[in-house]
Amino acid sequence: MMIRAVIFDLDGTLLETEQLKAQSYARAAIQLRPGVFSEAEAITAFEDFVGGSREEVSRGMLQRFGLEEFARTRMMEFGASEPWQVYTRLRLRIFEEIVADESVLSAAAWPHNVDLLHQVRTANCKVGLATMSYCPQVERSLRALKLETAFDFIATREDVENPKPDPEIYLLTAKALGTAPDKCMVVEDSVAGVRAGLAAGALVLAVSTPLTRRKLHESGLLDDHHIVDSPAELQEKMAHLMANYAHQR
Repeated sequence: MMIRAVIFDLDGTLLETEQLKAQSYARAAIQLRPGVFSEAEAITAFEDFVGGSREEVSRGMLQRFGLEEFARTRMMEFGASEPWQVYTRLRLRIFEEIVADESVLSAAAWPHNVDLLHQVRTANCKVGLATMSYCPQVERSLRALKLETAFDFIATREDVENPKPDPEIYLLTAKALGTAPDKCMVVEDSVAGVRAGLAAGALVLAVSTPLTRRKLHESGLLDDHHIVDSPAELQEKMAHLMANYAHQR
């Protein structure tokens, strides 16, 4: 049996946007409580929340750095009903400033994973995108990467009720591609994304980043043959994974 579809994550997988997001979360935290911790400390803390929803990340960072009361004082300013929303909206404002120039996004591409996407398309596999980013951001990112027409189906945060690690978005994408989840390969970079792919019943290949590498290995979700830590390993580990899949079937 062969894999019939490959479903890619976007942020951290095709684009190195997790680093940009980390910077925006860190700078937002510093704006809420200046002079207490460094941007580097906040970025390191963000590693524990990579792949989570905006609410999950914001709540986690608020708790980690004692920001809730500082955010609460600015709820009226941001039209927020909860402190985490203040942090999220401040973070989004900073992120929009960072990526206002699309050349920043195009420069953040992960070439080895984009090449894999093109390789999969050439092999006549169906290709999906399953991302927790919202549609306007996804459209801008794909435009920067010149991948607007690269996918047979795209699912964004608006399309599901439950964020990763819930498998909903992968089940939705597999169904839209007309493929059973166990005939799909998921390409992810975060622990939350890997959990979602596995829970959907898909074969999962994790392409780690500096922000997700430690957590991926510590999670024990995948053995090392399923985790790519450098571009040079990608083709070899992809071939190993596919060979094992065919053998098991």
